[in-house]
Amino acid sequence: MNAAVLDVWFVATDGLLLLDLAGPAEAFRMVGDEHFRLHFAGPRPRLQALSGAVLADLEPLPDTLTGPALVLVPGHDPGMDGAGGDAIVAWLRRVLPQPGVQLATVCAGALYAGRAGLLDGRRCTTHYAHTRDLQALAPGAKVEADRVFVQDGQVWTSAGVTAGIDLALQLIATQVSPQCAADVARRLVVYFRRGGDDPQLSAWFMHRNHLHPLVHRVQEKLAHDVAADWSLETMAELVHVTPRHLTRLFREHANVAPTTYLRLLRVAQAQSLLADSRLPMERVAELSGFGSARDLRRVLARARQ
Repeated sequence: MNAAVLDVWFVATDGLLLLDLAGPAEAFRMVGDEHFRLHFAGPRPRLQALSGAVLADLEPLPDTLTGPALVLVPGHDPGMDGAGGDAIVAWLRRVLPQPGVQLATVCAGALYAGRAGLLDGRRCTTHYAHTRDLQALAPGAKVEADRVFVQDGQVWTSAGVTAGIDLALQLIATQVSPQCAADVARRLVVYFRRGGDDPQLSAWFMHRNHLHPLVHRVQEKLAHDVAADWSLETMAELVHVTPRHLTRLFREHANVAPTTYLRLLRVAQAQSLLADSRLPMERVAELSGFGSARDLRRVLARARQ
């Protein structure tokens, strides 16, 4: 994982949808400023959100950004931004090509990116109410409807409102670790929800695109301690159901068996440790819940097939 602190620039304008800003900001804040430094900027120092709340003492939009940096553009009412929206579009065109700068948008924030020409040739998404507008603004983009978020290179786009939290969790997983993202999700009392057809999703986020609370509860416990001595019976006891019923719930809602899901997490844990550390194979096996290095090698070989 990346060790450098990521400067996150939240870009506000009149008509801002407050949760689009506050949700991701709280997720990053919970991780700590050793990983994320938060900045709040806008075309004017004082702006009014769609809810009527006033944001004051905003920083001016900086002339340059020093990477690593993330520009996060929350959603807004497109009819309320006026000249401030034009200023944001011009600013995005200027700073996004700078080295080490990524872009993330929530909801109608993608419209700014489309107007700035930053989505041409990219896959992207937005709130379902704005997909046609986004396609008209960015005819060279592939706008994907019904997606929680989409990553294409250095550009991340997400659907409306709470999807900004899902996007922030994925960025935390990328910048820090999947375990850290799981801890933040637990503190926020939200579940991981992902666009299930994205082939780049890691095992930590696969099979989470459902809404069943018991299955999510077991998945979160497994992700928090993959090396524990988990049996199907132990998993079932967590949510006070029988092993047979838990298996049925997993297959119906997560499209995977509980034991298979645990194995996916353990393989992901082992692969991460092998890539990011110099631990011996026996120790990696122990930390990932495998009985021996031999067992781990056999599972990894099977996973590569």
